[in-house]
Amino acid sequence: MRHFKPDHSFRLAAVLAAVSLLAACGSGSGGAPGGAPGGIPGGGAPPQVTVVTLKAEPVTLTREFPGRTNAYLVAEVRPQVSGIVKQRLFTEGAMVKAGQALYELDDAIYRAQYNSAQASLQKAQATLQAARLAAGRSRDLVKIDAVSAQDNDNAIAAFGQAQADVAAGQAAVTNSAVNLAYSHIVAPISGRIGKSAVTQGALVTADQATAMATIQQLDPIYVDVNQASSEWLHLKQEIDSGRAQSGGADSPAKIVLADGRAYEHEGKLQFADVTVDPTTGDFLLRAIVPNPNGVLLPGMYVRALLNEGVLPHGVLAPQQGITHDPKGNASAWIVNKDGKVEPRIVQATRTVGNQWLIDEGLVAGDRLIVEGVQKVQPGMAVKAVEASGPSAIAEGGVAPGTAAADAPGTANTTSSAR
Repeated sequence: MRHFKPDHSFRLAAVLAAVSLLAACGSGSGGAPGGAPGGIPGGGAPPQVTVVTLKAEPVTLTREFPGRTNAYLVAEVRPQVSGIVKQRLFTEGAMVKAGQALYELDDAIYRAQYNSAQASLQKAQATLQAARLAAGRSRDLVKIDAVSAQDNDNAIAAFGQAQADVAAGQAAVTNSAVNLAYSHIVAPISGRIGKSAVTQGALVTADQATAMATIQQLDPIYVDVNQASSEWLHLKQEIDSGRAQSGGADSPAKIVLADGRAYEHEGKLQFADVTVDPTTGDFLLRAIVPNPNGVLLPGMYVRALLNEGVLPHGVLAPQQGITHDPKGNASAWIVNKDGKVEPRIVQATRTVGNQWLIDEGLVAGDRLIVEGVQKVQPGMAVKAVEASGPSAIAEGGVAPGTAAADAPGTANTTSSAR
């Protein structure tokens, strides 16, 4: 991490100017003219400030994404043969099991076709038996020249033709049996079935475009979110540089419902899509979440907290010690090793509870001023008193306008809906 950047000089100058103005106002109201060097009025004791010594610690990077739920499996029920609906055999909105009967079509035509195919098969089998006997006799007679070779060949050919007719008859029976079975429509998967698009007496046709009903398996259920490719590139850069470690596959996913309640079951990240949407610049992230009680329904809006990685040596700073100007630029004051005040330009984009995760500008070991900032100016000697710890500072309450507290050691950033 670097303490200063050349292009941040104008920001640092603005901070110094603001502090000088505050110091001038304070001197005019009660300070003695001609104070001692270092900004101590009248050469008295240096002012006391409260500091927190920053330290490096592992920090889990999480990001909050808006998302939608999608069914784990979806099956649209369509007829595979044409016919009139005789009966609907399920309750709309109920759970159905794979193989359960859903609709019964009028099967009179298909049953007649099946019976006709059975009769044709029996006829072919009888012909085959006769041809087998004839071919056997001809084979014996041709040996004693009782029949001509031509007649023997004809008998053998007739036997082969009869075998083929039996095979064709068996295929016809199988085909008619399949069509007869298709007149009884069953559930292809287990799940919750929606409303029926047809009623008793309706005519349905094979492979029609409109589904008769839709079944959705909701346990588990998918939560699909979109991540900006720019965010992914930044994270990849952090991982490639060694500053962060990848969260990897199957990282946990916590779900927050639309009413703000935390969902009781934790899911896991299943995969990240390999294609970026050219219209939005986002790509799909999919988490799989248990849904045993059916709380999550397809199409619901939820928020997903996903682990992106881990910072092995993250630096956290209390929010009280980081100030922002109207443009959002962050700065801080530290007490250096000489006991004097030093301004810092800070980069911080993620929060961890009541603390900022420092990207740049502060390092482990820096003594950050969290109380008494209004009494100091650059280069001033101060008396630094260590606070009980960053956790104690964080417990002091959330400053107005700051993010709500997250789990300790977890850096959270909310991704806006797209």
